[in-house]
Amino acid sequence: MSDVQALETLVQKRHELKSEIAKIIVGQDLVVDQVLLSIFSGGHALLVGVPGLAKTLLVNTISQALGLDFKRIQFTPDLMPSDILGSEILDENRSFKFIKGPIFSNIILADEINRTPPKTQAALLEAMQERAVTIAGQNYKLSLPYFVLATQNPIEQEGTYPLPEAQLDRFMFSIKLDYPSFSEEVQVVKNTTTDHNPTIQSLFTAQEIIDFQHLIRRIPVADNVIEYAVTLVSKTRPDNPMATDFIKNYIDWGAGPRASQNLILAAKAHAAFNGKFSPDIEDVKAVAEGILRHRVVKNYKADAEGLSVEKIIGELI
Repeated sequence: MSDVQALETLVQKRHELKSEIAKIIVGQDLVVDQVLLSIFSGGHALLVGVPGLAKTLLVNTISQALGLDFKRIQFTPDLMPSDILGSEILDENRSFKFIKGPIFSNIILADEINRTPPKTQAALLEAMQERAVTIAGQNYKLSLPYFVLATQNPIEQEGTYPLPEAQLDRFMFSIKLDYPSFSEEVQVVKNTTTDHNPTIQSLFTAQEIIDFQHLIRRIPVADNVIEYAVTLVSKTRPDNPMATDFIKNYIDWGAGPRASQNLILAAKAHAAFNGKFSPDIEDVKAVAEGILRHRVVKNYKADAEGLSVEKIIGELI
């Protein structure tokens, strides 16, 4: 199959995928789109939303529709790295045997990741970056495709361990989950208070997803689009000559080079989803907020004036 035919197949399958997910998830179109962009770009996503907004259900539904293995890890203050990676035990022959932990799956939901100590949070880092884990000196490859979706609750911050910037940077997207609209909430209540359980069809194989990830990486990008993405990221850095007075006033730290890479990768996926053979500046703008949200650190002045990170990124774009 040529790349053009593969792209047309991806557009078709993406429509089918959205229809399948919509059987269970009402609304949240932008959230679903950003999760799918992350998966097909080979990245990871951080989902920020209050309890009860169906974060777990969303990930479970997407994993079923993609035909992938799914594991949920509830992060708690007493969770140890071995609880997620696995550990070695002595078997009946007095030899060591490795028992795989829940991290050995295609899609991992790291629920309330900020409720567990940094040592356990860091255990995810190698898995996210290298798609492998090292236990007792042995390196174990993870099954591909591999996608971590971590959730954070923006309220009740007592007793939590905020993710350090270096770890936040490992997430391609930071996705904000808001309350549904009135009509969407009415539909949710109608759908979930009956005995009807819709069946989700698996539309992909793991190999097809890997092939589409490679296809997206092969999409060509014009130099002016890459330069726009790098300029946008450079403008978030207060000490950069390109930064405006607005940024210098309200931002402490800007985004690093990984943001530029992710902007282009996500723009390629966004273009592919919409049947375009190459991304343009509009594709970069469409994904910019989710990619920059967790990489830009605002200062006390922005807090004092009630300026949100979204407002600052909007000003940049």
